Amino acid sequence: MKISSDRPAPAWRRVLVPVLGSGLVHWLALLALCAAYLQGGLDKALDFDAAVAEMRRFNLDPAAPIAAATIALEIGASLLILAGYLRWLAALALAGFTLMASFLANPFWSAMPPERLAMANAFFEHLGLVGGLLLVAWQDVQHRAGSAELGH
Repeated sequence: MKISSDRPAPAWRRVLVPVLGSGLVHWLALLALCAAYLQGGLDKALDFDAAVAEMRRFNLDPAAPIAAATIALEIGASLLILAGYLRWLAALALAGFTLMASFLANPFWSAMPPERLAMANAFFEHLGLVGGLLLVAWQDVQHRAGSAELGH
């Protein structure tokens, strides 16, 4: 028995593919993924003293330049991802930053209850962000695989 390829697509596909496959939904998903970095970078920029204090709390020295670099990375890489320029590189930079920050800020393996559970949850939530950012980098590289340049 031969299955006809003329058969209309199921209703769910006729609805979901145009919606989920749209450029707007893709951009909104990227915005959602970058939201924590945009918010964090803006908060740090608007209260630089608090950003420096946060760096000191994690024993990062020199605190002020590290705070400034963190702000630049969080905001700059997010904007590159949203603009689609060097998206793969910006996503990898945020993924690496997030992974390092997670090990620094959420060492649940050495915490005592009840802090252990909260730290473990935060660690694995951040690991999920790392995974999402790696998917963004992968998708961008796949999309650009036909071109010789990964720059734009």
